[in-house]
Amino acid sequence: MTIQGRVKQVGQTETVGAKGFQKREIVVTTNEKYPQDIPIQFVQDKTALLDTIFTGAEVTVHIDVRGNEYNGKHYVSLQGWKIESSGTAPSPSDPLPKTDGMGGTVQGGDDLPF
Repeated sequence: MTIQGRVKQVGQTETVGAKGFQKREIVVTTNEKYPQDIPIQFVQDKTALLDTIFTGAEVTVHIDVRGNEYNGKHYVSLQGWKIESSGTAPSPSDPLPKTDGMGGTVQGGDDLPF
């Protein structure tokens, strides 16, 4: 499976447990009509794949869906094993239109009312 979108956050590598298990999380915002923030976990040697990924990059993440049971409850996680970046920096957003302070848009931009 793949997830495509823009990187919202890249976490730091964490080491947990006595055996030194490593994990790192990335959050990708999907490019859909109703965008979703999807957390994806990379583990062990795959954490290094995120070293060259930056916030705002367009990416395609290849994932496996993982499930487990703990104390009678079931959990689902998305585990990344490959990530491809477009390598382009995020484009600046369009500037907000100037308003007159009463909800209307100012025509002409820099025209002063006096």
